[in-house]
Amino acid sequence: MHRVIAALLAPRQPVDLPSWRSFWDGLHAGEVRRGEAVALLTSLATCPPDVGSVEALLASLDERRPAPPAPYGGSVNIVGTGGGPRTFNISTAAAFVAAATGLRVVKTGARAYSGGRGSFDLLEQLGIPLTSSYAETGQALDRFGLAFAGYFVYPAEVSLLARAIFPMQMREIGRFVNTLGPVLAAAPVTAQLTGVSDHGLLPTLRRLAAARGGPRVWFCTNGLGADELTGFADDVLHPDGGPPVPLADVGLAGGPGTLADLRPASPGADLVADFLDVLAGRRGAVATRAVCLNAAALRVAVEPTTTWADALARAEAAVRTGAARDLAVRMRVAAPRPAVRAGG
Repeated sequence: MHRVIAALLAPRQPVDLPSWRSFWDGLHAGEVRRGEAVALLTSLATCPPDVGSVEALLASLDERRPAPPAPYGGSVNIVGTGGGPRTFNISTAAAFVAAATGLRVVKTGARAYSGGRGSFDLLEQLGIPLTSSYAETGQALDRFGLAFAGYFVYPAEVSLLARAIFPMQMREIGRFVNTLGPVLAAAPVTAQLTGVSDHGLLPTLRRLAAARGGPRVWFCTNGLGADELTGFADDVLHPDGGPPVPLADVGLAGGPGTLADLRPASPGADLVADFLDVLAGRRGAVATRAVCLNAAALRVAVEPTTTWADALARAEAAVRTGAARDLAVRMRVAAPRPAVRAGG
């Protein structure tokens, strides 16, 4: 058993940088057995290590991959840790709305790890491809003001772990990797809004974001444990390096609403039509406000001098005028289609 796994299985045993380096070397060399890879992921998911071990983990991965390019000017990312109550994909809807207001949005994401649909699952249904390089991301950003960065922004070791545990799936035992997704992804943006469902992880994630540098990172939490702003559940922002800010303190007191207003599309429903309805404001006032609040937060995060009232008004206008829905339709139409074989 590799010493990383032995340390993770032993109570309160830290894992240092050389140990992580040794594990990744073994993974690349094909020396990590399937059972060891499964043990690593399940241990991380059930009993996350101390913050020092996580910092060493991230450092060991960062040093193995090329540095991302300089940030795309004035760009912002919205991403969540996953978990919490099931809702429609608020963060992806907010990305479209924010981009429709003129913001440059580079969104990272993943597939869902415990039922439901993650942003990558939704984009697959929409027929909007993920970008496969930083150059391609920049091109999409210039064309649409919005790009969905693919797996290339994550360390290669994540894919190697996924192969090592096959036929098991990362969505089955990779919860910790998904939780770290917002800090694992090397997205060259100016600012990032990260939703956190498990409040106990917030101090660790804030420390990791501060220690690693990179974009200005704001976190958000709420009383429901959702990983987006909801508009009704005591939403709180945690700005980069600053004290918590309840939305009520910036004039955005929680209104009426319940989780039922944010429910995902019903099984068997047309997911694409449902999502386009969200972007058009046809999912109801509570759903629209949740999406617009998150889009407004993106603007304030990347443009701190913008008032919340102005940011929210711009987001609401993008929904009301159909600009957000039109952007999604344009990106779907522009997506490359599979070639059709002659006679097939």
